[in-house]
Amino acid sequence: MRKLGFKLLLLLCGFLCVGLVAVSVSAQTLLVVNQGDTDVSIVDPVSGREVATIPEKTTGVHGHEIVASADGHTAFVPIYGSTGVGKPGIDGHEMLVIDLASRQIVGDIDFGHGVRPHCAVLDPASGLLYVTTELDKSVTVIDPRTRKIVGAVPTGQDESHMVVLSHDGRRGYTSNVGPGTVSVLDLVGRKTVAIIPVSGTVQRIAISADDKFVFTADQTKPQLAVIDTATQKVKTWVALPGTGYGTAATPDGRWLLVAVPSTNQVAVVDLGSMQVVRRVDVPNMPQEILIRPDGKIAYVSCAASGKVAAIDLAEWNVQKVITAGKFADGLGWAK
Repeated sequence: MRKLGFKLLLLLCGFLCVGLVAVSVSAQTLLVVNQGDTDVSIVDPVSGREVATIPEKTTGVHGHEIVASADGHTAFVPIYGSTGVGKPGIDGHEMLVIDLASRQIVGDIDFGHGVRPHCAVLDPASGLLYVTTELDKSVTVIDPRTRKIVGAVPTGQDESHMVVLSHDGRRGYTSNVGPGTVSVLDLVGRKTVAIIPVSGTVQRIAISADDKFVFTADQTKPQLAVIDTATQKVKTWVALPGTGYGTAATPDGRWLLVAVPSTNQVAVVDLGSMQVVRRVDVPNMPQEILIRPDGKIAYVSCAASGKVAAIDLAEWNVQKVITAGKFADGLGWAK
C-alpha cells in the first residue's frame, strides 16, 4: 500500500508540474492592435490563435500601438486619433488601460488636450513608461503603477512618432517623420541632447542589442540609416529591396529585421556586414516587428491582410500565420 501511495503521489506531482508548465506558457500573450476594427486581439502564441478581442470603445479615433506592464497584467494603448501621421483629423488625448486577466478597459490616462499619443515603451530599469506625444513635440513620462504623468522630455521636432530606449534607460531616440530626423534624448535630465538629420522623411526606429546603433528607414529611397550613438551621426546606409518600415534587432546582436511593405517581405540585415543577407516572404503590407524575448520567434503584423506572421529565427521561415483583425498594426508581448 505504501508503494502504491508513493506512485500515486509521483503521478499527481507529474500532473501538477505539467499543469504549471501549461500555465506558464499560456500566460505569455501576444497583443495586436487592429486599427480597422478599433480593437485589440489577444493571441495565444502557442496555438497561434486569437482567443479574444477587446474593443477600444472610442468614437472616431483608434490606437496604433500597445505595450504591456512588466508583470504582464496590464496593457496600455495610446489612442492616436482618426488619421495617420502628419494628416488632418481628430487628435487623440488619452491612453487606455486594459486589465488583461478580465480583458476589460479599466481606466485611462488623459493628457488634457489633443497630443496624438502614439508609441509607448516601458523602461525596465526605472519602471517608467515613455509615450510619444507628437503635437507637444515631446515624450511624456508616466508612472504605470499610479497611472500618473510625472514629466516630459522635449524632442525639439514635429511628428516624433516612435521612440526606443537604451537598455540602461538613460537615452531615448525618436524618429521624427516629417522633419526626417532623429532626436537624442537625455531621459534622466529630461532634455534634448541632439537632433540628427537623416532624410526628407523617416519612419520607425530600432536600437541594437549593445546600444551602439540606432536604425530608421528612409522613406524617400529604399535604404536604412545606421546611426552611431557615440558620434550621433549617420555612419552608413543599408540598401533594401524596397522602402523599409518597422525594424527590430535580435537579442543576440547578430541581425536586424526590416519590414518591406512594397515587396511583402522581411529583409534580414547582418549587423556585422551591414548588408541584407536574406528575405522572408510574409502576408501583405508588413508593418511592425516584435521579437519574442527568447529571441526564437519574430512576429510581423501585416496590415492589408489582417494577419501576423510568426517567423522562426533559426530556420528563417514563417512558422505560423495568425489571423488578427483589420489593419493589424502595433504588437505587444505580455509575459
